[in-house]
Amino acid sequence: MKYVIILFRIIIGLLFIFSGVVKANDPLGLVYKMNEFFEVWDMNFMINYTMALSIGMIAFEIIAGVAMLVGNAFRFYITVLLLLNIFYTFLTGYALYSGKIKECGCFGDCIPLTNTVTFYKDVVLSAMCLFLYWQRAKVSAITAKPAINFSIVFAAVIFGFGSQWYTLHHGPIHDCLPYKVGNNILEKMQPAPGAQDAVYETIFIYAKDGVKKEFTSANYPWQDTTWKFVDRRDKLIKEATGQPAIHDFSLTDSAGTDQTQAILTAKGYAFLWVIREPEKANTQTIEQLRALITKAEALKIPFYMVCSADQEVCNTYKKAWNMMDVPFLMIDGTVAKTAMRTNPGLILLREGTVMNKWSYLDYPKDLSMDNGVLTAK
Repeated sequence: MKYVIILFRIIIGLLFIFSGVVKANDPLGLVYKMNEFFEVWDMNFMINYTMALSIGMIAFEIIAGVAMLVGNAFRFYITVLLLLNIFYTFLTGYALYSGKIKECGCFGDCIPLTNTVTFYKDVVLSAMCLFLYWQRAKVSAITAKPAINFSIVFAAVIFGFGSQWYTLHHGPIHDCLPYKVGNNILEKMQPAPGAQDAVYETIFIYAKDGVKKEFTSANYPWQDTTWKFVDRRDKLIKEATGQPAIHDFSLTDSAGTDQTQAILTAKGYAFLWVIREPEKANTQTIEQLRALITKAEALKIPFYMVCSADQEVCNTYKKAWNMMDVPFLMIDGTVAKTAMRTNPGLILLREGTVMNKWSYLDYPKDLSMDNGVLTAK
């Protein structure tokens, strides 16, 4: 029994640390996934709190994982972890059986898992947590010195919150999204050879005499009026394969003309200053950006303001920021938050390939061109 307890502690502890660290690399990914759940559940009022929920949940996963290994305050952590795993199992079960959530995002965008794999993983983890909760009185800390045990867990607290502060302000350390450095956007917009769309089956839910029953389009009781329609849902039968990694990427100018192909196929470099929400954009380094625009103009490198708000709103902020001469392009809000996690942020393209990305705190201070190769530092 002793070795089973140790094994389960190691598995759960390392898995939660790993899960937390992966998500801490991109906390906004969990924010957007939470928003997706709340929208499906018609709980849009909760969207105002998803940032705090995301940061707290990610930090707790790291802290609880470390505490599980250390054994510090074990009874508290195993109780919370058991409840949390039961909740995760409900979420992943809902995602799997409702078909309304494509992926649960349990390991972020870097390690996508199917809903089936994630659900059964959570079932196993819940069982392991239940076992450890049952055996909680037999667990002791790794050292007999409480100060050492506390210091290790406290270090996890600092890391759990500090790592997220860094990535929220500077962007993911390891970018796993389709617009990462090195990817060609045009190529990522193309499906792979032999690509197939997902196959869904429509499920109709009818009720009769207080009993609900599911039907398919082939056998639903459309002629039997004793059955009353309750709901319908789409059940995934076969996953899509070879689909484009980038969807809906479109750059439209102030005249409403689509400039996507022209910009992505143009020779040389181009800067895209991506602003997701102008009213929330961090402009503390705006002067440095203006200096960068001047240097880009001197090197004949196009510089575009890419905004997910409408032209009138963007022009209001362009005027306030003294950037009326910067060409305006409109981009979809979902695409903007995928392409650039910070608001705002800067992307350097070369013939459609992402050469570099900077958050608003990391704009390059100088540009130089040597034999057609741009150096930004």
